[in-house]
Amino acid sequence: MSVLSILKNRNFAGLIAANTILGSAFPIQMILGALAGLMLAPLPVLATLPASVQTLAGLLAAAPISILMGRIGRRAGFALGGVLTLVGAVAAVLALYIDNFALLCAAHFLMGAGWSAFQYFRFAAGEVVAAPLRPVAISLMLTSLLVAALVGPQLFIVARDALAPVPFAGAYGVIGLVALVGLVPLLAVNIPLPERAPVTAGRFSALAALQRGPVRRAVGIGAVSQGIMAFLMVPTPIAMIACGFSDVTASDVIRWHIVAMFAPSFFTGFLIQRFGAQRIAVSGLVIIVAAAGFAASGIEAVHFYGALMVLGVGWNFGFIGATALLADALADEEKAAVQGINDTCIALASTLASFAAGAVVAGLGWTILALGAGAVVCLALVLLALDRQAAVRA
Repeated sequence: MSVLSILKNRNFAGLIAANTILGSAFPIQMILGALAGLMLAPLPVLATLPASVQTLAGLLAAAPISILMGRIGRRAGFALGGVLTLVGAVAAVLALYIDNFALLCAAHFLMGAGWSAFQYFRFAAGEVVAAPLRPVAISLMLTSLLVAALVGPQLFIVARDALAPVPFAGAYGVIGLVALVGLVPLLAVNIPLPERAPVTAGRFSALAALQRGPVRRAVGIGAVSQGIMAFLMVPTPIAMIACGFSDVTASDVIRWHIVAMFAPSFFTGFLIQRFGAQRIAVSGLVIIVAAAGFAASGIEAVHFYGALMVLGVGWNFGFIGATALLADALADEEKAAVQGINDTCIALASTLASFAAGAVVAGLGWTILALGAGAVVCLALVLLALDRQAAVRA
């Protein structure tokens, strides 16, 4: 009954439709960031730079977009993200035609800024339903990206040669079309503007909120989940091609990884209601450690498919659990500032991981990269345990 009431909510319906369409661009961007980068990069070590620049844009845009949404509303902020994605896709097509690596990086920067706006769909989902239904609404919103995970890579395969003889230009063109169509469902969304708090008050409340244990742990778990996911996912197509696999196979691995990222969302929200957000989030980190171990165990197709799918499940539990934990821990006047800080930390982790991944996989190899990822998450689990013990003693 609760799920039906959420789906009948007009604002939620418009948000989930827009997120489904706009999210289809994400897997295409991830695939193209590595493959087009490898084609245009002056040095192999720079092949992941477009994808890294894309995550850098998320780092720089996360807080400003959150603050902007607090002023102009969620719908306008999501529309801005769609426009940025459209402009970035057009710039990427031009970059391929004129063989300009710098312009390709700039195009991915614009698309990354657009994607950072789309990250707030999950928070908007929790804001348009009653508080007890918030974890389920957040989980369902991310479930919508399962469709994107299935459709996006297929769009890449169909469109990659559509503008032949220029490779991949058609796939970037499809990203622009997706961004344009995704703006339509936003017309059904009408979320009232939040009450504005004084700027200084917002800053002080954000600093105070970050000192609270649940908020601090939510930000940390979300950043680790996203960062390690990027560290393993971004260089996967390059590692697979180096191992003799085709770009189609690499695309298929990314597709099933993204399916695994969002398919568990059908029940993650209910698990959070049953066991609590923090337990589910921590279990996600444990699963990510298992994924890193599986990735380090070999370089056959089964290892790439298995590791990336297990990684997706771990990300789902860690990221959704952290999002629900943060949503429950914040007052209305804290949301714009703290959510911006949270997504900035997440984008920072992704940016550092993406930049490091290219250098590590080129210099040390896939196995060392996977082992390093597992070690970082193990360290994070130790720090979380120490933080919880300190909170109990306090």
